[in-house]
Amino acid sequence: MPVITGNYVPPGIFRNADVSTIYSATLRKVELPVYERERIELSDGDFIDLDWSIPKKDDNKLVILLHGLAGNAERPYMKGMARAFNLRNWTTAAMNFRGCSEELNRHYRSYHAGASDDLAEVITHVLSLKKFTKIALVGFSLGGNMMLKYLGENRSIPKEIMAAAGVSVPCDLEGSLGAINRMRNFVYSKRFELNLKQHLLARAEKFPDYISKKQISECSSLRDIDELYTSRAHGYKNASDYYEKTSANNFLANIKTPTLLVNAENDSFLSGDCYPYKIAEASEYLYLEVPPYGGHVGFVTSTSVYYHEKRAVDFIESRSEKS
Repeated sequence: MPVITGNYVPPGIFRNADVSTIYSATLRKVELPVYERERIELSDGDFIDLDWSIPKKDDNKLVILLHGLAGNAERPYMKGMARAFNLRNWTTAAMNFRGCSEELNRHYRSYHAGASDDLAEVITHVLSLKKFTKIALVGFSLGGNMMLKYLGENRSIPKEIMAAAGVSVPCDLEGSLGAINRMRNFVYSKRFELNLKQHLLARAEKFPDYISKKQISECSSLRDIDELYTSRAHGYKNASDYYEKTSANNFLANIKTPTLLVNAENDSFLSGDCYPYKIAEASEYLYLEVPPYGGHVGFVTSTSVYYHEKRAVDFIESRSEKS
């Protein structure tokens, strides 16, 4: 029954969900050496950029990091997790999903919460290097959903993948969308919407036969964008079909890799179904931790290593020692 009682109590003001969320996303500074970038050519002719961070002592252990919606490897939460693992002699490879590095990807499609085949190709690539004997996965928000879906799908998981951790994961995509659309989250949802529209406008320049600037301007919500682009560009009937088929909740019970899921109770981006208590209670592999504080990827501490970073490192290392 892997449901964990967390002991996270943040410094004073960071008990407020909005303060912890905004500070961690926009004001936190993480010192990390410049990434080493590698471009991976995908089987369909597109590409993904990996940003590598290599510790001084390289123990042939690797963590693959997956970012959230409208994110990339430069986000403070990605760099913070990379630094936390580097300090424990783990190499990290931060994925920039299709279209999320400085260059627009080649195809009309880009990335979405269920694009686990892209993660599978990255894993195949790093295994081909024949260097890493132990591999772990860490996914944030949308990237966490992608990671959990990958682990729970009917696919062969390489033996080198020994553990995983998800942080602030919207396991129920439609429910999470409903939560983000609440009035208290108006600023967040609009920020996401404007960011995604900018990406779509660039896509409209490159693919004018697929999407128009007028269609993009008529979108007034995240769901509108998923109806217009995310679902159709990636082979789903509509937004509801996309949410239903790609939500991690559909795959959690099948996970056979030790996996930690840390979702804060006060995360205003998550709905009730994003806390899969019953699945975790019945699972030998899914460890659910629901601290009362933390907002959305905002587990601030008084040190440079945040709570969720320490939890991910400790959990993965404890499994590494057993494998």
